[in-house]
Amino acid sequence: MELYIDTANLDQIRQAHGMGVLDGVTTNPTLIAKEGVDYGKRLAEICEVVSGPVSAEVIATTFDEMLAEGKDRATIADNIVVKLPSTVDGLRACKSLSDEGIRTNMTLCFQSLQALMVAKAGAYLVSPFIGRIDDIGEDGMELIVKIRQIYDNYGLPTKILAASIRHPNHLLQCAMVGADVATVPFDVIGKVMNHPLTDSGLERFLADYKKAFG
Repeated sequence: MELYIDTANLDQIRQAHGMGVLDGVTTNPTLIAKEGVDYGKRLAEICEVVSGPVSAEVIATTFDEMLAEGKDRATIADNIVVKLPSTVDGLRACKSLSDEGIRTNMTLCFQSLQALMVAKAGAYLVSPFIGRIDDIGEDGMELIVKIRQIYDNYGLPTKILAASIRHPNHLLQCAMVGADVATVPFDVIGKVMNHPLTDSGLERFLADYKKAFG
C-alpha cells in the first residue's frame, strides 16, 4: 500500500519524506488556507520535495472552470494530479482531462457507485472519505471493501486512495482490505511507529549494556 501525507505544510512533508516511506502528497483548499500561502507556489514547492503524485484540488465547481483550472494546475509539474469533486461536472472534467493524459484524483467519494463512475471516466485515483462516514454513524471501511470488489470484478485500474484517516487503526484496516493508497495526517505517520513495548525493550537493552560495560 502506498502512503501519502495529507498536508500543505512543507516542514511536515520534508520530515515524512526523510523517513523514506512517503509515496505522494494530497492537498486541498482548506490545508492551503491554513498555511497562508499562494496555492500555485506551494504546490510547486511540494513538487520539488516529492517526486510522487501530488494532488492539487481545483477551486472551481463548474465543468468549464474545472477544466481550465485543472489544465493550469497540471502545468506546475509533471507529478501533479488534478483533484476534482465526485459530482456530475467533476465526472465530465475527469473524462476530458484523462483523455488529454492528465491524471485525476476524484475526491469526496461517499458511495461505491460514484467510485464506479469515476473509474469509467478514467480517474487515476478515487478518494473515499472513511472518517467522515464514520462521523455520521456508518462504517467507512465498508465503502473501501465495496469499491475494492467492484474494481477487482471488472479489472478497473483506478487506484483506491483511502482519505479522511483519523488514527492508526484506520490505516491498518485499509492495508488489510486492499486500499491501494492511504493519505494520512502527519501525526498518524508518527503514531504508527510508537509502541510501549518497543520503548521498554530499548530501555532494557541500553540498561543491560550499561550494566555490563559501564
